[in-house]
Amino acid sequence: MEKRIGIIGAGTAGLQLGLYLQRHDVDVTIITDRGPDEIRSTGLTNTVAHHAVTLDRERELGIDHWSTDDYGYFGHEYHMGGDDPLRFRGGYHAPSRAVDYRIYHAQLLEDYLERGGRVEQRQVRHDDIAEISSRFDLVVVSTGKGPFGQMFGRVAAESPYDTPQRALCVGVFSGIDQQDNRSVVWSAAPGAGELIEIPFLSFDGLQTALVFENHIGGELESLSRLSYDDDPKAFRSQVLDALRAHHPATAERVDSRSFDLARGSIDLLQGAVTPAVRRSSVLLDDGTLALSLGDVKSTVDPVLGQGGNMASHAAWVLGAEIVEQDIFDHRFVEQLERKRDDRVLAASRWTNFMLEALRTRPDEFGQVLQALHDSPSMADEFTDGFNFPERQWDRFATPERIAAWVGRHVDSASLPEPALVG
Repeated sequence: MEKRIGIIGAGTAGLQLGLYLQRHDVDVTIITDRGPDEIRSTGLTNTVAHHAVTLDRERELGIDHWSTDDYGYFGHEYHMGGDDPLRFRGGYHAPSRAVDYRIYHAQLLEDYLERGGRVEQRQVRHDDIAEISSRFDLVVVSTGKGPFGQMFGRVAAESPYDTPQRALCVGVFSGIDQQDNRSVVWSAAPGAGELIEIPFLSFDGLQTALVFENHIGGELESLSRLSYDDDPKAFRSQVLDALRAHHPATAERVDSRSFDLARGSIDLLQGAVTPAVRRSSVLLDDGTLALSLGDVKSTVDPVLGQGGNMASHAAWVLGAEIVEQDIFDHRFVEQLERKRDDRVLAASRWTNFMLEALRTRPDEFGQVLQALHDSPSMADEFTDGFNFPERQWDRFATPERIAAWVGRHVDSASLPEPALVG
């Protein structure tokens, strides 16, 4: 049976789905408002890292263009601040890698085109819905822009927040030395927020992405509004002050003379994200099914870096279902959700849990941090779990699960009385 699939949006989810379907000889069209050159020339969109499970999919699709030997990183360094700060390391089973999405998406779109893929470059407006739905057996929506992206209602039971939980200041920076053993540095400062430092391949080679996850109402929230263009020197000074005061594990490798945004304000992203899980599907007026994919299905705060990896996972599962099945209806959606959602929903739940735990530091979370510090095997298990959010949620879902996980790694007699770290 010939299947005609329309994909709206050319982000990670849409592109990987298009490449997957193309590889399996499915008739697919990607509709996007930007071509490769326009993607490369835009401002910073995010600083997403792809973990080993995602890189495995990229290798299978033939889009693994960036060597992890040269650009990957191999674990996390953690700095948990407070009166008695904790510092420890965890490793991966295989390296992760972060490539500037302006480079990554442009390259994947070119790969798709070079392999004979069909692209329609245009803005999608409300009047286009009927025309688009009439041409396809299934419409997949992987961008929130435009009328299709607004169709999928929020699932209240999976969306505990109706406002952002962090004020973000994200940039690609020069003037920060890489560690000898390249790693993400994951730093948490009570009352101020978190910082994720990522080895990051951008236009000038391997740079450093800094993701400031500032607590709403905290002393660093103003970074999310600080203008670079108005006063670059003042911007650099305030960011350096924030690093020195709250995130010393990164500050110790900064050369203050060369520290700057790599290419000015085009490498700066500020704002906030409201986490939400949305419905999987809607039925369009002519009976065609529209599916949500990527950030349209689940928007997560970037504090744990799960968004791009979940988009890839969901695209892969959806692609396999499209290849396998011929009827796109309610039953198709049920089967898709069963295979996709354990990981996708776990990523959302684990991220939301961490947003709250990092802010409030409940007793059981303080015990987890101490145990991670004391047990290298537990720190490795936790770090590699960034590949497998369903396993992380198995560990964090209830206080009983947390206690059992800690108990498997640390002798309970050696644990201190439950106490907040910091």
